[in-house]
Amino acid sequence: MKKVIETERLYLRELIKEDIKELAKILSDPESMQYYAGPFKQEKVEKWIQWNIDNYKKYNHGLWAVILKDGETFLGDCGITMQAIENERVPEIGFHILKKYWNQGYATEAAIACRDYAFNVLNYPKLFSYTTLENRSSQKVAEKIGMQPYKIFEKNGEKQIAQVIFNK
Repeated sequence: MKKVIETERLYLRELIKEDIKELAKILSDPESMQYYAGPFKQEKVEKWIQWNIDNYKKYNHGLWAVILKDGETFLGDCGITMQAIENERVPEIGFHILKKYWNQGYATEAAIACRDYAFNVLNYPKLFSYTTLENRSSQKVAEKIGMQPYKIFEKNGEKQIAQVIFNK
C-alpha cells in the first residue's frame, strides 16, 4: 500500500482490492452517483479498483484512496486519470467522497494536492476536470483549485462541462 501524497489532514495511497467494501459505500450509493449512469454493483467497483491499479503501472497515477489521518478513515478516492474530452486524451482530476464528509473541504484539499502532483511530479502542462452541467458541487471544487471553463461537450449522450488549469 503505497502512500503517494500527504496533506494537512489527509493522505492519498494506492487503492487495493481490500478497499472494495469502503469504496462501494460511495460508488454504489444512488445520491453519490447521481451524475453517473447509475450506482455501481460490486463487480463494477472491483473493476474500478483494478482499472486504477492498471493505471498506476501504465501512467504512474490513477485515482488514489483518500484517507483521513485522524482515525485512518477511508473518505473516498481522488486522483488523475487519462480521459477523452472529445478527440483529446487528457489528464483529468476526479474524486468521490463519502456523503457524510461532503462540504468539509476534503475534496478540495485532496484535489489541490493532486493538481500540485500533476504539475510538479508528473510534469503535465495542463490538467482538466469534467462533469455533467448539473453537477455544480464538482464544478465548484474545480474552481477552488484554479480551474477555468474550457468547453461544453457531449459524452455518453449527456452535455458535460470541461474545466482546465495550466501549469504556471
